[in-house]
This record gives sequence, C-alpha cells and structure tokens, in this order.
Amino acid sequence: TTTAATLSPSRRGKLSGELLDDNMNINMDARDGVAYVSATQKIRIITETWAARNLYCPCCGHINIARFQNNKPVADFFCPKCQEEYELKSKEGKLGGSIIDGAYNTMINRIRSINNPNFLFLNYRKADMRIQNFIFIPKYYFTPDVIEKRKPLSPTARRAGWTGCNICIDKIPKTGWIYLIDNERPLPPQDVIYKFKQTNFIRNYKLDGRGWMLDVLTCIQRIPTDEFFLSDMYEFERDLQKKYPSNHHIKEKIRQQLQLLRDKNIVRFVGNGKYQKLIQ
Repeated sequence: TTTAATLSPSRRGKLSGELLDDNMNINMDARDGVAYVSATQKIRIITETWAARNLYCPCCGHINIARFQNNKPVADFFCPKCQEEYELKSKEGKLGGSIIDGAYNTMINRIRSINNPNFLFLNYRKADMRIQNFIFIPKYYFTPDVIEKRKPLSPTARRAGWTGCNICIDKIPKTGWIYLIDNERPLPPQDVIYKFKQTNFIRNYKLDGRGWMLDVLTCIQRIPTDEFFLSDMYEFERDLQKKYPSNHHIKEKIRQQLQLLRDKNIVRFVGNGKYQKLIQ
C-alpha cells in the first residue's frame, strides 16, 4: 500500500483520499532499476515504481493507489476505495497503433470475464526518462476485436506453439483515451474523472451490446465535423455489415445506438436527421 514515504514530495501529506489538485511528476528515476540487469526488467520496475509514487485512481480520485503483491497475473495496481484494478503497459517513444501483450487466449478470456482490469499506457523518452503521455483506457472499451493474435512461436522455440497478442489501441474510440499526461502536461484529476464518468454507462452493457455501441461510436468519430447527418452514418453500413454478416438490419441498429448515445448525452439530436457531437 502507498505510504507518505513513497509519494513524490509534492503529494505527501495528502493521504486522506481527497481529490488531488497538484500536478504529477513526469520525471522517472532510473536509479529505481539499478538492481536489475535485464533492460526489460529495469524499465518495468522504473515505470511501476513511478506509478506507485504518482498515480491516483482515475475512476474515483482516491490518492492511495496500491500495488498488488507477488506480481498478480491480471493486474498491477488497485484502488482501495473503489476496488478498480489497473494494468500498466509502457513503451519507449510513440505509442503507435498497438501494444505488445501476453498470451492471446488469456487476454481474450480476461476481456470476457467480469473482472478484467483497466489499462494504463505510458510512453516515455529514454534520453531523460521523462513521461510524454500517460493514458487511461477503461476496461469496458476492450472487446475481442481490439486484440490481435500474433503468430505462434516456431517448433524450435523454447515455448513452441505459444501465441501472443497485440492490443490495437487505435481501434478504440478516442472517447476512451483519457489522458492523465498529454505531451508532458499533467491534466487536472477533476477533468480525468469527469471524462471517465461521461462514458461509464457503457460498462452496464453485456459484451455484445458494448461491441455495437463502440462500433457506432467509432463511426461517429470518423466523421470529421462536429455535426453530422443520419445519412453520414449510413455510409458505414457496408463496413458494419462485414463485421456483423448475420445482421440484416444494420440501418435500424445504427439508429438504435444513436438513440442510446443521445440518451447518455454523447450526441444531441438537432432535428431533420442531424446530430451534434457532445464529447470528443
């Protein structure tokens, strides 16, 4: 559990669980990894130690984020207040469209379970160990479509046949990319939590229902203007038909999802088939 001794100086003395109003320290300490020889192990320890010192819960704002003991296989951190779990992934340089993860089957099973963790994606600059971006993506944005299966290891490999996966974060709607740090600029925790709460209703839908909603949300975000027409959404009918070949009522499904998103203040119906985006 995080204690005052492990927090960065600007955050000490604030352990009562109130919402933070100070900035994150974007500098990691390379000395945290000196006990390890492997470069992979070094950066894992450095990033996890930084997170333990600086991370608050982006779901509820509680300061006392805690690390799981003994390398729990499904998550790295949890919030003692709201019990949300988080897995941290880090990458040098730009995040790109995908992040390497572990076993494919394990990841798919986690997504289909009721206790899959939220994800935190961190990219850093190795030259000065500064964090460039730190992104929180809530667990309800993850569907099997986001997970890409890699080729199995060759028969001569030590783990012959093992199949890994990539997390294709570029397939996740931008409403799910909640920045805690954006281009080395920490964002106010109040803004982070507000953005999380805007789409938190999605977690109440079963996996199939979430898939349709996220697909329609992705289509909306592919439209470059803030206002759009129902006819613009129908332009995606062919793409959605390929994804859902057994569904012969794609236009009706699009209208249904737009109504749900309207009721949740994600879009606004202006009239005469015209809609307006309320969140980006």
